[in-house]
Amino acid sequence: MQVLIIGSLAAELGQAARIAIARGARLDQADGIEPALIRLRADARVDLVLCDIRHDIAALIRAMFAERILVPVIACGVGNDAEAAVRAIEAGAREFLPLPPDAELIAAILEAAAGESHAMIVRDPLMLATIRRAEQVARSDASVLISGESGTGKEVLARHVHRRSRRAAAAFVALNCAAIPENLLESELFGHEKGAFSGAIARRVGKFEAADGGTLLLDEISEMDIRLQAKLLRAIQEREIDRLGGAGPVRVNVRLIATTNRDLGTEIAAGRFREDLYFRLNVVNLVIPPLRERPADVIALAEHFAHRFAELNGVSARPLAPASRVALRLHPWRGNVRELENIIHRAVLLAEGDEIDPAAIELPAAGAASPAASGKPAAAAPVLAPVLAPVSALVGRTVDEVERDLILETLEHTFGNRTHAAVMLGISIRALRNKLRDYAAQGLAVPPPPAGSMAAAAVA
Repeated sequence: MQVLIIGSLAAELGQAARIAIARGARLDQADGIEPALIRLRADARVDLVLCDIRHDIAALIRAMFAERILVPVIACGVGNDAEAAVRAIEAGAREFLPLPPDAELIAAILEAAAGESHAMIVRDPLMLATIRRAEQVARSDASVLISGESGTGKEVLARHVHRRSRRAAAAFVALNCAAIPENLLESELFGHEKGAFSGAIARRVGKFEAADGGTLLLDEISEMDIRLQAKLLRAIQEREIDRLGGAGPVRVNVRLIATTNRDLGTEIAAGRFREDLYFRLNVVNLVIPPLRERPADVIALAEHFAHRFAELNGVSARPLAPASRVALRLHPWRGNVRELENIIHRAVLLAEGDEIDPAAIELPAAGAASPAASGKPAAAAPVLAPVLAPVSALVGRTVDEVERDLILETLEHTFGNRTHAAVMLGISIRALRNKLRDYAAQGLAVPPPPAGSMAAAAVA
């Protein structure tokens, strides 16, 4: 992970920097907002910004959004400066990091920014076969398409392919196509020149150039608009890209890995995905089986998460009780590894005694049909379990009505945060925005995005 720190490293912020380095982060530093923006324009590999609240965080975030630089900002300051912390959050900072820094809190922030742990924990023969196939092709430069349900670990496998490739010493750059608004995605991919659009006050390098010599992961590529797919196809074919507003092409040397939780054959038939792009990406296809089909991985992953979250939260590591192991093996795991990770994290915090017992694990009741029964990816429809109201309360209502109420209530729960709501619902951010646009057109009250956030400006 690459972190940009804005502020002096002479005191508490320097302690935070040393802790981040110890946790595996690569650091860059800028003394102020303008030098920081210059670094952000030049290096699209920056994953996180830590900014001292003595700087104008609101101005930083406005400038980043105007130039389509979508990197989360964490405000940092002495713990008793509550008013400054509130102002930073209202301006759009993702979180507030009190100083002097706590090592475990920094570790949690870095992990949240990275999105997930990248450890490969595999015991099941079915998954081991997928890993062997991945390692067979890793040293080639062939494009790889990784398919599987949401939460199965597609990015983890992509990183494993990169680590085993001849490009391992170069950059691995990931771009989540589902999490970025359509009007910003092209600039994120290809970069832009000064004056390419309102707010483009300087040249900015895109993900393709940031990954030059290394690997570019296009996560959830099925969510990319079909018009942008044509430009991506040209970049793959010609090995060159055009920055927005650029005068000529830029040569790039990138190995592409793409992931999808959808059936691209169905997407092609529906006119939502280009068949020629599919053939370019699908040189090698790696299919990750859902967790319910790899039972030997369940306990291995649960033990790994239990140890990691015990260390992260400063509590004693405890083994899983025998009854807990049985319950975990029998659970259908509709949310796959991501669901298992969240459940074990909660269990580590709630467990009492010398073992993690079933009461701490709190597995949801098996209610709705699992994705295995329908053969659809977990993210193809909103998650409806666990159901908080009796099924009888739904009788007589249409599916559209139930879906609408679920989406709006989830958005209320996340205080209007579109990204968090999409994750909870198991749908893409683009699908959520389309639904909300329809509801607003019908005259329904749609919770607004958090005030002052980049998300608010993007979807208002």
